[in-house]
Amino acid sequence: MPINITMPALSPTMEEGNLSKWLVKEGDKVKSGDVIAEIETDKATMEVEAVDEGTVAKLVVAAGTEGVKVNALIAVLAADGEDVGAAASGAGSPAPAKAEAAPAPKAEAAPAKAEPAPPAAPAAAPAAVPAGSNRTFSSPLARRLAREAGIDLSAVAGSGPHGRVVKSDIEAAVAGGGAKPAAAPAAAAPQAAAPAAAAPKGASDDAVLKLFEPGSYELVPHDGMRKTIARRLVESKQTIPHFYVSVDCELDALMALRAQLNDAAPRKDNAPAYKLSVNDMVIKAMALALRDVPDANVSWTDSNMVKHKHADVGVAVSIPGGLITPIIRKAEQKTLSVISNEMRDLGKRAKDRKLKPEEYQGGTSSVSNMGMMGVKSFAAVVNPPHATILAVGAGEQRVVVKNGEMAIATVMSVTLSTDHRCVDGALGAELLQAFKGYIENPMGMLV
Repeated sequence: MPINITMPALSPTMEEGNLSKWLVKEGDKVKSGDVIAEIETDKATMEVEAVDEGTVAKLVVAAGTEGVKVNALIAVLAADGEDVGAAASGAGSPAPAKAEAAPAPKAEAAPAKAEPAPPAAPAAAPAAVPAGSNRTFSSPLARRLAREAGIDLSAVAGSGPHGRVVKSDIEAAVAGGGAKPAAAPAAAAPQAAAPAAAAPKGASDDAVLKLFEPGSYELVPHDGMRKTIARRLVESKQTIPHFYVSVDCELDALMALRAQLNDAAPRKDNAPAYKLSVNDMVIKAMALALRDVPDANVSWTDSNMVKHKHADVGVAVSIPGGLITPIIRKAEQKTLSVISNEMRDLGKRAKDRKLKPEEYQGGTSSVSNMGMMGVKSFAAVVNPPHATILAVGAGEQRVVVKNGEMAIATVMSVTLSTDHRCVDGALGAELLQAFKGYIENPMGMLV
C-alpha cells in the first residue's frame, strides 16, 4: 500500500511552509531517518526526515512551491515489494498553495505576484477552467520564472494540460518580448483608488508603482520572513497600546567588572572558556529585574494575565532579510558565562537560519541592542506575546554631575516599551529601576 508523505508541522503554530528543496528524486530508495527535503518556515530552513522505508514513487509537490499547507500530501513512497508505478498512479491530490486555499491579507501582497496559485503538481490540474474565471493555472516553476521576469501569467497562452502555463511558455514569452508587468490581484483593486500623494497601508502594487517613474525600480518579492515580520508588527501596533519609559545607566563599573571576568576566564583548547560582552550582562540584568518585579513578567490575554515563573529573554538578532529573536531560557538562573556561550551559539545558528522553532518562539520579554551600530536611543515595538521589550543604545562618554561637580562617565540610554494593558507606567518604571540597579552595581549579578 502506498505511503503518503505529508507537509510536517515543524512548530505548534505552523500552518504552512515553502518546500524549498527535494534531496531525493523519484526512484530513490529511502530509509527511516534519511533527510529527504528542506522546508522553509517564516524564520528558518529545516530538514525533513523520512519516517518510513520505501522507494520514492512520486514527488507530488515540486521544489520551490510556496504556501504548502500542513498535512497536505507532498510525496508518495512505495513500500518494499510494491510496484512503484502503481503507487505513483494511486497518489492523492497535490498540496494546494496558500493563495488558492484563502486569499492572502492585502498588507502582505508581494510585488509582481502572479494570480492565485493552482495545485502544485501538473498531473492533478483541474479538468477545466470555469467559464468567466480569471484564474490562470500554472506550474510552480512557471510561477517562479514569471515572478523573476515580471510576466503577467494571464497574458501567457498555456501549452500544458487544460491550458496550464508551463516553463516553456514563460521562456517563449521572454524570448518574444511579449511579457508585460504583472498586474495586481483583483482583490486589491479597490485600494488602488487611494490618494496618489502617499501609498496607503496594504496598497496594491499598482497604487504604489504609479508613484514612481517606470524603469526606475525593480520588484523584489517578499519572502516568508518579511511577510511574517510585517504581519506581526502591524498586529502589534494595531492591538497593543504602547507606553515608553527611558533611563540613563552608567556603565563604568560594569565595564571594569567585565574586563576582570574576561581576564580571569580559564582557557580551554588554547582559547578562553568565555568572553563576556556588554550585551550578555544586559540580558542577565534584564532577567534579574523581571525576577525582582514579577508583575512585569507577564503576557496579556483577553481573559487572564499570564504571570511567568521564569525570565525567558529573547535577544533580537539581525539576519539577512529580517530579524529573529532567539531566547535564553531561565536567564535569571544562569551565570554570565553560560548566557554568553549560549548567545554566541544561538546568534551563529540564527544567521545560518538553523534555529529550531522552540529556540525562537515564546519568551517572556526581549532585548534589542543597537549600541554596536552607534545608535544613542530608540524605541522598539513590543513583540506579542511579550509585554515588554528593552531597547539598548550605545555606551558613550558624557558629562554628568556627581556630588555637585561635573565628571565624565560612560552612559547608556535604554528605553522600555510596554504593553500598557498589563504593564503601566509606574510598573515599567519600577522594572527599569531594577535593571539600572544591576547595571550600575554589577556585582549583584554574580551573587
